[in-house]
Amino acid sequence: MAERERFAVLTVDDDPAIRRQLRGVLEDEGHETGEAANAAEAYEALDKRRWDAVLLDLTMPGEHGLDALVRIREHSPDIAVVIVSGESTLENAVKAGQRGAFDFVAKPVRDPEHLLEVLREAVKLTRLRRGKGGGRGAAGGTGAGGAGPEVGTGGADNAIVGECPAVERLRDQIRRVAPSNGRVLITGENGAGKELAALAIHELSKRSAGPFVKLNCAAIPKDLLESELFGYEKGAFTGAVGSKKGRLEMADGGTLFLDEIGDLALEAQAKLLRALETGEIERVGGTRTATVDVRLIAATNKDLAAEVKSGEFREDLYFRLNVLPVVVPPLRERKADVARLALHFLERFTEAEGRGAMTLADDARELLEEYHWPGNVREMRNLMERAVVLVSADAITAADLNPWLETPPDEGEDAGLKGKVARSEIDSIRRALDAAEWNVTQAAAGLGIDRTNLHRKMRKYGIARR
Repeated sequence: MAERERFAVLTVDDDPAIRRQLRGVLEDEGHETGEAANAAEAYEALDKRRWDAVLLDLTMPGEHGLDALVRIREHSPDIAVVIVSGESTLENAVKAGQRGAFDFVAKPVRDPEHLLEVLREAVKLTRLRRGKGGGRGAAGGTGAGGAGPEVGTGGADNAIVGECPAVERLRDQIRRVAPSNGRVLITGENGAGKELAALAIHELSKRSAGPFVKLNCAAIPKDLLESELFGYEKGAFTGAVGSKKGRLEMADGGTLFLDEIGDLALEAQAKLLRALETGEIERVGGTRTATVDVRLIAATNKDLAAEVKSGEFREDLYFRLNVLPVVVPPLRERKADVARLALHFLERFTEAEGRGAMTLADDARELLEEYHWPGNVREMRNLMERAVVLVSADAITAADLNPWLETPPDEGEDAGLKGKVARSEIDSIRRALDAAEWNVTQAAAGLGIDRTNLHRKMRKYGIARR
């Protein structure tokens, strides 16, 4: 099981708004952060403490990010560096890779979960270099939520957890489509577990001994996508000092999982369609045609039929992808599985954090079962990891969880159990702050929580000194 820990990240960017955004993403997950506005400040920060990863911009006053990357790698060769830049060109991505960057993320960051997954993998590399263990996932980069071969009721880290009718229907779909060699289109909301279903299909297929390669179409900048899919030849563009296989070649003999296929640009759709029709690919800048044997599984949270009507998605590609449809249900349709799933993740994260067993109080179970789960299983996973890290008691209560849950758009803060818990917590926080004369550190100590958690609760409820 992959280790799930808090980590410390240094953000190097001259834009304070970007630093603030990235700090919020990381601190909301319980991670430590540091900031530098330029390369010189970054070197000072690296001298002062040990970081698990660095987020580095390219265009900054003074030293350019690519030059800073080289010096950071010389100064701290164990630290994985992730480039986060608005200059998301193929040339910059290649140069960054050549100079030792772990990954390249386009700015502005529109998918915080993708950034967090990249950072988790980067931290694994840092700790591997430091001799603390680590490892590599499936080919093709990181993925959200993990996935695995079991289509059982849980127990293993990668199983599809649950016994409700909606999950049983999903398992039945997977069992039916897996033995075929036909293309699969998985639909479902963000965070529902589409990648997990895709890997389960692969592991139950005749190609299970082959590679499972994945690519998130929404996370790759448009001008990098073609080279990621098809690869490139030496000299294809400035900085291409060697040849590189694309994901289609990497998946030869196995399965290629294209997540968020609805975000694929029309030009890339045309080239993918040709590859599917002929089984032949040609690298960027190349003249040689290669034949690949790949089973394609695509996934989307969009209505592709509607995208076809609006002209955003090719009809011929849609029909070639939608041979074997699989639907992953949202978590709100799996209420009978909510408590089981929460306990499953609690077991995972208590073990990863080296904590004793934790459980859910009755009011916490009731709150979770009533919740609308806009982020689906991914939100549940993140919520339980946060609880393991930040809740000191062995029994997690509704009061612990409520500040981290979103209020439905059509529901006021006073609705139901959640509203009652919120009002009670607001009153407790205000009393503690008044008693401490609004010294947040003292108030947090009085409430038995850390200062960061109290600030988060204050932002959640809009609590300010009157």
